[in-house]
Amino acid sequence: MTPSSEIYIDATETDPAVRAQAALRSTHQRLHGRLVTLAEVEPVAAAGESARAALVGFCGGELRRYLDACDQTLYAAAAGAAETRLLVRALRATSGLLGRNIEALSSAADAAAAVSVARAIEAMLLAQLTVERAVLLPAVAGLPGADLPTLVADLHTLLDGGRLDSPAVVDVRLIPHGQRHPRIFARFARLAPGESFTLVNNHDPKPLRREFQAAYPGAFSWEYVEQGPEQWQIRIGRPAGTGD
Repeated sequence: MTPSSEIYIDATETDPAVRAQAALRSTHQRLHGRLVTLAEVEPVAAAGESARAALVGFCGGELRRYLDACDQTLYAAAAGAAETRLLVRALRATSGLLGRNIEALSSAADAAAAVSVARAIEAMLLAQLTVERAVLLPAVAGLPGADLPTLVADLHTLLDGGRLDSPAVVDVRLIPHGQRHPRIFARFARLAPGESFTLVNNHDPKPLRREFQAAYPGAFSWEYVEQGPEQWQIRIGRPAGTGD
């Protein structure tokens, strides 16, 4: 059970992690189902350009947003951890290939060519989503400091057209206790190599530093800017050269 003010039973539908996985699974089913419907040969051939435009619009719009949102949330959170780094590298390679096929879809010579490219996208997407559900999500859930419900909520914020906060200063005194470490790790995940943010707390966050050492050994920086007695400020960064 992760630290939270919410009471629930692990591994049941009351567990926030289980609900997060169900929400992502629903998104996967919707994306894949929509792509399968739009890529059907007969409707595309019969409707001509309008059906092709709908197919191109979906792939270049909602599907492309999903790939980008996943990269900024789930992939970013797992990219720096030793046990998931290679997995994320492989997922990002497939995501890049999907992106190139989406670009090729928009320049397909005719409806038949568009359907052919869409079928290739469908096959790659199904494999990508299967690995995300079966391998990535359990791995992320086991990472120190990672909070699957927070990451999935952030993914859906991006998918819905919203933006994630990337503040230069994270004052955890303003955040409920159970949400502090997940928010800090989510902020760290969005750092590019060479970037940092400042954490403000009312005590020395030694347990947090141990979590960082467990999740990102040698891949984070921790610099005290102020050390009490009433306020601590720590600059936490991702050193240059440690990106995936």
